[in-house]
Amino acid sequence: MSSLSAPRVTRVVFLVVGIVAALLAVAPLWWILVSSLRPSAEIFSTMAPLSWRTFVPTSVDFGNYAHILSSPTVRAIVNSIVVTAITVVVGLVVNSMAAFALAALNVRGRQVIFAVVVLSFMIPFDAVAIPLSTLTRQAGLANSFVALVLPGLGNGLAIFLLRQFFLGIPSELVEAARLDGARTWTIYWQVYLPMSGGALTGAGLILFIFQWQAYIWPLLVVSDPSKDMGAVALGRLFGQYGVDWGVVFAAAVLLTIVPVLIILGFQRFLVNSVSQGAIKG
Repeated sequence: MSSLSAPRVTRVVFLVVGIVAALLAVAPLWWILVSSLRPSAEIFSTMAPLSWRTFVPTSVDFGNYAHILSSPTVRAIVNSIVVTAITVVVGLVVNSMAAFALAALNVRGRQVIFAVVVLSFMIPFDAVAIPLSTLTRQAGLANSFVALVLPGLGNGLAIFLLRQFFLGIPSELVEAARLDGARTWTIYWQVYLPMSGGALTGAGLILFIFQWQAYIWPLLVVSDPSKDMGAVALGRLFGQYGVDWGVVFAAAVLLTIVPVLIILGFQRFLVNSVSQGAIKG
């Protein structure tokens, strides 16, 4: 009897631990959301001691959101949406073509190139941001949306995931296409891409996350406030002599809504693409 109930007890324990971990992860986000609906003077008044009022507002005030919607932060959020959308669309083309070359084309040195690609996504972007921004200014691209988009177009992790997926496409399909007279571009466009919807979605999410949360790079290459990105605009809300925390939290919530909706909608494809890449690697 006890041996039969042991697996059930184990599942219950893991379930309880999972629920507790989820609540601990969600609690700060929920507190930020609740605080954005309070006047700034009341935000920290419920923190000591902690009580249900800390996480449940007794009244709702949309003044913080009204302040944000009438400020330049809205334009910065729109800039982030536009720049991120361009990065994802163009970046998927660039990264999928690079992955196709590394997976399907028998060229000398492709293993060395692939090793460099793998190494590239292990190096933090911030480590190369300053010299790269110097090159950007020397090229005359400072204070432009082109400068914001370019670094996000080539992503080593996206290339890695796509290449691993492409390696799993049956070679018989490629040989059949070649026998029908298909050229390399046709094989890439009509054989590989139609079969790679999940992998492309996962790679697109990686490009999206990289560009949406970018802070150091926009701060280095853009000084025109009209071209601020969302993360930079959020940082500018921290004044030298004080911080209106209600407004900051409202801006943080608005900046979080877009990625949360996108990631929740496509998380299955991201998990599948990562697991497939790990298995085939």
